[in-house]
Amino acid sequence: MALDELQSFLNEKVELYNHPDFIESDPIQIPHLYSQKEDIEIAGFLSATIAWGNRKMIIKNAQRMMELMGNSPYDFVMSHTDDQLERMESFVHRTFNGTDMVFFIKSLQNIYHNHNGLEAVFAQHQQPDSMQAGITEFKRVFFEIEHQNRTQKHVSDPANGSAAKRINMFLRWMARKDNKGVDLGIWKSISPAALSCPLDVHSGNVARKLGLLTRKQNDGKALAELDKKLRLMDPNDPVKYDFALFGLGVFEGFK
Repeated sequence: MALDELQSFLNEKVELYNHPDFIESDPIQIPHLYSQKEDIEIAGFLSATIAWGNRKMIIKNAQRMMELMGNSPYDFVMSHTDDQLERMESFVHRTFNGTDMVFFIKSLQNIYHNHNGLEAVFAQHQQPDSMQAGITEFKRVFFEIEHQNRTQKHVSDPANGSAAKRINMFLRWMARKDNKGVDLGIWKSISPAALSCPLDVHSGNVARKLGLLTRKQNDGKALAELDKKLRLMDPNDPVKYDFALFGLGVFEGFK
């Protein structure tokens, strides 16, 4: 398929799946519950962090996270008591457990107290066409306070060759705004042109079938290859094609 034909095909799929109906089956519904900026970004970050495995279970457990925080995530992060924090120790989603959850709350508090919040940390090291250095810097800041080594695996680092799927998805939610009602677009200091596709097994398989990706692993090198192709089709909003690749893979079984 020629590039212009492929672009036309994918644009049609973007229009089909980038629709409010998408929200009801996706973890993005969790940050959509809130209106305050800090609530949205904390709810989004925590939901994206556990976004692997069965989607219904992801949503159920993300809802549980919010309930444990009294459905006021920013207020909880900033002013929780020790007793309230202890309640977090019961949380489990696959390998993400209560120890991880308690640290994430403490680290988020540090970021809002000492680094002007999540948006400021990510934006500080962005590049015109990449957020990968920004993600690496975010991980450094996130783990600057005392922590257990086991928790580091829950925040990916592109500097270690990771495609950082969940963080790239979170960044799409926060920084991309097209008035279609799905992505929240509340971060104004990060350009959609810098965003990368959340590369996972579904989007990777579809991208390979369409000739957008040749690398077999879904790693950082594959993400760079896919990014390059998507930017040829839309340099200003390359990550919109995530809707097409994900929709084709999950909803249409296109492999």
